[in-house]
Amino acid sequence: MSDNGRLGVFKTYKLFVGGKFPRSESGRVYEVTDSKGAWLANAPRSSRKDARDAVVAARKAFGPWSGATAYNRGQILYRVAEMLEGRREQFVREVAEAEGLSKSKAGARVDAAVDRWVWYAGWTDKIAQVAGGGNPVAGPFFNLSSPEPTGVVAVLAPQDSSFLGLVSVLAPVIATGNTAVLVASERAPLPALSLGEVLATSDVPGGTVNVLSGGTREIAAPLAAHADVNAIDLTGAEGALATELEVAAADNLKRVLRPRAEEWSGDPGTRRLTAFLETKTVWHPTGSLGASGSSY
Repeated sequence: MSDNGRLGVFKTYKLFVGGKFPRSESGRVYEVTDSKGAWLANAPRSSRKDARDAVVAARKAFGPWSGATAYNRGQILYRVAEMLEGRREQFVREVAEAEGLSKSKAGARVDAAVDRWVWYAGWTDKIAQVAGGGNPVAGPFFNLSSPEPTGVVAVLAPQDSSFLGLVSVLAPVIATGNTAVLVASERAPLPALSLGEVLATSDVPGGTVNVLSGGTREIAAPLAAHADVNAIDLTGAEGALATELEVAAADNLKRVLRPRAEEWSGDPGTRRLTAFLETKTVWHPTGSLGASGSSY
């Protein structure tokens, strides 16, 4: 109860799958606490069925999202940054509680996360020039390489950075045309679940990003083994779990980004932008060989 005698309205956090806000299929929740162990909220505990539903939604969204122009994707992602800026105070509170930071330090983390989102949004129509180009060949041919998105990517958000790290692993995946199933930090899922609300009220098509919360191992295991998941980012997998998931991913030839120590406040570079891109090479004859071409 507040000082004026009014009962507070507690926030109900839900999953974000296919542009909608379902509760966990299992009906389970778990307690989320702050850095001192005080209760903050009940978050949904996703099941394997929730993970499979998220993959279906991400696959359905992949065609339209990857088929949009790079410029349009950049506009849509910039709109997300606008919405994040408008809800800054909420994210500052959630980051401060999750990471045990002062309001000023949490504000600096949130500002850095929004700036990073804008930075990745600006790369949507530029990464092709960096990751592709013309190739010198011996013969009367044009030989051009261009990057294409891998497909559906499972992203395990870092456990130690509830918002800046989350943005750092998610934004480059969707900026390059992939769709994502995001597994929120098990210890600090609230900023990720709130991000789902931002995405729902921006122009991001439903299913482009799907947000799950709960036990990282329970959710990640079916994603690593799922034949319709094309790649997995293991950033949020700790210790032996990363090895287990990498073995499961190898069974169906997933592209895997291994976890490593990250300084999230540093220069992000383009490593994460290119991690989930495939290269398409096109050969085209010149001169008297005709106008037909081939690609592989």
